[in-house]
Formats: sequence, structure tokens, C-alpha cells
Amino acid sequence: MKAQNKKTPIYWSLFNNENWNLYIAATEKGLCYVGSQNKPFEELSDWAAKRFPGNNLVENNEKLNIYAEELKEYFGGKRKNFTVPFDYHGTDFQVAVWNALCEIPFGETKSYSDIANYINKPAAVRAVGAAIGANPVLITVPCHRVLGKNGSLTGYRGGLEMKTQLLDLERK
Repeated sequence: MKAQNKKTPIYWSLFNNENWNLYIAATEKGLCYVGSQNKPFEELSDWAAKRFPGNNLVENNEKLNIYAEELKEYFGGKRKNFTVPFDYHGTDFQVAVWNALCEIPFGETKSYSDIANYINKPAAVRAVGAAIGANPVLITVPCHRVLGKNGSLTGYRGGLEMKTQLLDLERK
């Protein structure tokens, strides 16, 4: 994954909604990070140091409000698709996988093989898994909707408990 050299502030906020507590971050261009449930600030700061070296993390609840509002609507059952802009950076392959994840409808799941086929790389199932694991914007780029070929829950950056909670939320 390529680190971004351009000096730009990364605005962050702690999203709190009922039982959900996670860090979110955005650049001027869009949402660039959604963290794992109940993880410390260091998860965000470590990610930012790797992806945006030399840039400042700036707490700014106002700038993150548009993203927090869509997450709140999602958790409240009022939103099925996110419309906020994204500013994620990765290899062309990773971006293709992340874009494919955004095509999985709310409440539905796909397998890693389905995603590999969707991006016309049927032999790249393991690479698809690695790209999904590198997804910086959990929930909004719905990697939680990807299951093992047999329908089993598989790895998730936020942990399998968080993945289960998100899938259950979408089944209601």
C-alpha cells in the first residue's frame, strides 16, 4: 500500500452511538478511516502514521459530523447505503476490491471467490482476502458482508464479534 506524501490534516472524532464507540477520520476529500469497536485511539494514530506519515491528526467533531450522521442513521436502521465521499488509498487491486465491496447490497453477503470473480481475478482469492483485511473504512465499505465460501464467518479487522453484530443489524 502506498503511503501518501502530501501534507494534509486528518480530522478525527470518536463516534458514539448507543453501544457503538469507534474512531472515524477524514481528509478534506472524504472519509479515510473507520476504526474497530471499542479500540483505543492508538489504532487510529498507528494507521495514520503508516498511511499519512508526517501529517497531523486533528480532533474536529464538526468536520466529522456528516460521516457520524450517516453512521448513526445506519445503526438506527434508517440508512442502507453510504453517500459520503471516501478518500481511501491503496494499490489499484485493493481499490478495485474495496469498490466491489460497495456493490454488495445491504443485508446480503458474498464470498471471497465472488469478489475475486466480480473483479475478473478468479484465481486471486487470497489476494482479495488480504485487500479486504486492509480496508481502512470499516462498515461504510462493507467488508463485513464477505464470508467464507461455505458461509462461515472469517477474519475481520474489527473482530468476529463486531462482524456478527453488523450482520445481525442488517438482518433486522
